[in-house]
Amino acid sequence: MIIARGDPRDPQVSALLQASHALMETLFPPEENHYLSIDALRVPEIHFFVARDGDTVLACGALKQMGTYGELKSMFTSEAARGKGAASAILDHIEMQARNMDLTGLKLETGNLLHAAQKLYAKHGFVLCGPFGDYDANESSVFMEKPL
Repeated sequence: MIIARGDPRDPQVSALLQASHALMETLFPPEENHYLSIDALRVPEIHFFVARDGDTVLACGALKQMGTYGELKSMFTSEAARGKGAASAILDHIEMQARNMDLTGLKLETGNLLHAAQKLYAKHGFVLCGPFGDYDANESSVFMEKPL
């Protein structure tokens, strides 16, 4: 498995992101969905990564620079790749990138129904925290952080 910068417009990556967005739209009300569009993932303050096995995209994730900390965005793993370490590899790579950028920590917002995601983040040292940035507390969001 190789982790490298990716282009959200790549057809495989776009399909993965669209699957993520579709899932979020079935689970959470529109005002509580905080995913970024494919175009929004292409701005300079976002570092977008993919995990590949050969030519196949397994997972993606992004690091959004938010001043002194980084926000984890657009983490998603294809159904076929779940449980095979792709998400952990992306998360480790994002943490390394954040350290190289001298960020003080990582923060994230995820859905309260996304138990596997919450378990993954906890395994990687993230703990619960309150809302940050422009987020408001709501019934669907879980906020987590990890100091670096």
